[in-house]
Amino acid sequence: MKKTKVYLQRPLFLGDSPYYDYLTKNVSPKIEYVNIAGKNQGIVKDIKKFKILNKTKRAIKLTIRNLFPGMPNAHLVRDGNYDVIHCAHCMSLNKKPWVMDVEYVNQFWAGGIPKKQKKFILRLLKSKYCKKILAWTKWTEKGILKEFPEIENKIEVIYPAIKPVNFKKIKSKNIRLLFVSRRFYFKGGLHALEVMDRLTKKYDNVEGTIISDTPKEILDRYARNKKIKFRDVMPKEELFFQIYPRTDILIYPSYTDTFGFAIIEALSFGIPVVSVAGQSRSDLIGDGKTGFIVEEPKNFQTEDLNNLNSLKNIINEIEKKVELLIKNKKLRDNMSKNCLQEFKKGKFSIKERNKKIEKIYFEAIR
Repeated sequence: MKKTKVYLQRPLFLGDSPYYDYLTKNVSPKIEYVNIAGKNQGIVKDIKKFKILNKTKRAIKLTIRNLFPGMPNAHLVRDGNYDVIHCAHCMSLNKKPWVMDVEYVNQFWAGGIPKKQKKFILRLLKSKYCKKILAWTKWTEKGILKEFPEIENKIEVIYPAIKPVNFKKIKSKNIRLLFVSRRFYFKGGLHALEVMDRLTKKYDNVEGTIISDTPKEILDRYARNKKIKFRDVMPKEELFFQIYPRTDILIYPSYTDTFGFAIIEALSFGIPVVSVAGQSRSDLIGDGKTGFIVEEPKNFQTEDLNNLNSLKNIINEIEKKVELLIKNKKLRDNMSKNCLQEFKKGKFSIKERNKKIEKIYFEAIR
């Protein structure tokens, strides 16, 4: 059987999304990615190197925003023995068939700032070489169409897919809450922690874990609550085989996430997620089915994530939803089953993803 050979074009500026690890594993037998040997996108092996890489990436993006705010996120890759280029949230300048996956619309610009160079970008997207734009979610698609309505016929929504890990639930008499993120304040860690603090004090059988770069002042503030454990960012294998199998509810406000892989990774372990509306959240979480989505805050600033006052009503709503899951085991169990079903036959299914992407690659080279 002749395979479609695909070159995975990575962005110039240190893209590290786990999307590409999930894309190139459990791949269709009709597809071969020709340049992934030794690559491990999104897998944390060395925590120290991981933190340095993150700081470097942010510094590079900030420099681009300041010096070249309208720079298109496009570049050439070497020619070789492949049929089609899959651009990892960037565009190709090659005169060869290419498709592009997009997490959010600002990825058409290297510095993440839209508006400038739109004519050049549109010319690339309308070219005969650009075959398809793969929007990660419907929210992504909506954002692209707002900026580039001319390419409506080239956009298709394909959700990132995960093959559920074979795991055995590590049982406990307690109900275990989790927040996990590499950016504590930015992803709503303080608010998740406050909810954990309240509920672990209210219920004897509830405990919590925070896995993040938690600031020292926060560690000191909550040090008296011995039912909450604090861990640093950890390798993915440890998270998957030690933490998720012990977790009953993920509290992940995710105010600023355009996607949020922590959400679908938790769902793949049958863990209901409580989050806050906005961006792609309603694409990922079925409200009342696989978790809860509370009301989106209006006109909040990122500084609001550093305190408990500006969004106190939202924090109270998160607490109510988590408490509902704590008190209702039948609801937790039903949601857990619904979560797993999404990865067997639903929108996050490997089989469904492979079928769609196989068709897109094949049509790109016809």
